[in-house]
Amino acid sequence: MGPLADRLSAGLALRRENHLYRHRLTLESAQGPLVQCEGRQYLNFCSNDYLGLAAHPRVIGAFQRAGALYGVGSGASHLVCGHSAVHHQLEDALAEFTGRPRALLFSSGYMANMGILTSLLQRGDHVFEDRLNHASLLDGGLHSGARFQRFGHNDVPALERKLARADGVKLVAVDGVFSMDGDTAPLEQLAASCSRHQACLMVDDAHGFGVMGPRGAGSTEAAGLDAGAVPVLMATLGKALGTSGAFVAGSELLIETLIQQARTYIYTTALPPAIAAASLESLALLREESWRRDHLGQLIARFREGARQLGLPLVESASAIQPLLVGDADEALGLSARLKAKGFLIGAIRPPTVPAGTSRLRITITAAHSEAQVDQLLEQLGHCPIGR
Repeated sequence: MGPLADRLSAGLALRRENHLYRHRLTLESAQGPLVQCEGRQYLNFCSNDYLGLAAHPRVIGAFQRAGALYGVGSGASHLVCGHSAVHHQLEDALAEFTGRPRALLFSSGYMANMGILTSLLQRGDHVFEDRLNHASLLDGGLHSGARFQRFGHNDVPALERKLARADGVKLVAVDGVFSMDGDTAPLEQLAASCSRHQACLMVDDAHGFGVMGPRGAGSTEAAGLDAGAVPVLMATLGKALGTSGAFVAGSELLIETLIQQARTYIYTTALPPAIAAASLESLALLREESWRRDHLGQLIARFREGARQLGLPLVESASAIQPLLVGDADEALGLSARLKAKGFLIGAIRPPTVPAGTSRLRITITAAHSEAQVDQLLEQLGHCPIGR
């Protein structure tokens, strides 16, 4: 590889020096509050399986039955011969649940956001994004060819000023729940601002869908916004639903445009049908078992109150994502390793995922956790020199 190898080696060495090198965990069990990793059992507080459905017997059963019926792989893209009846059923169910005419499946949230933004926007258009948006939204905006502008986190007045200066096609894209801070976008104000300036609002609800709102339909439902206020709604299936993939929900015009133009939809193999069947079962459980959201809410409140009593520097968040600010990347790594030695899995999030000086432990709570497990975590955190 010649000079390229030298450059790559220097890049990796710099990451190690700055305590930014990343390592993979290798699980030896299903997702859950207790997982097996490297021959040891851990209490898991870093999973996005918010409702505890990834290993639910009904979801596993639906996956197995569909695997026996449809096989393992879908065999082709949706537009060749990879679109099965169960894919179609899931799209219809997601459209109905989110109150939209249509929904379209993508193989991942990243592919969905890239496909949406690069299909809807073109050179000369304007796209506005929150500074703390997920990387997939930022990359989609940058690759769209539109004039790309970021605004301060949840700063609606700043967005308003930018919208007022722009002409033509305008799209505002935000996370419903921000993945690293756990706070929620001011969706009502954003929708009103978009309405005043004839801009289209897109919400990535990866971390709100299934968890927020009276029915669990997400952050837009919690904000009381309908399809007219949020014409482009995207969410993932690999978090609250515990499966894999993503979808976008919206009008007939939106979905047909994406089918015809989204390269990340057209030029990739469709999700395995068994994943679609498992997602359908998860959606049914989401609708039937509201106690999961209730229990999760109680655990979040319990954790936050315990952290307050300990004087821990939590970010203000009412979601399942509870970031514990540390600051220094090396310190965050050290705290994560110390907790792992005590039997707790919690990821240390460092730049470039978060801004320099804001490294943190990203604690995630799920409906599968018990009060006793949350109390065990608080007890361990009480022995760590964080913010004191």
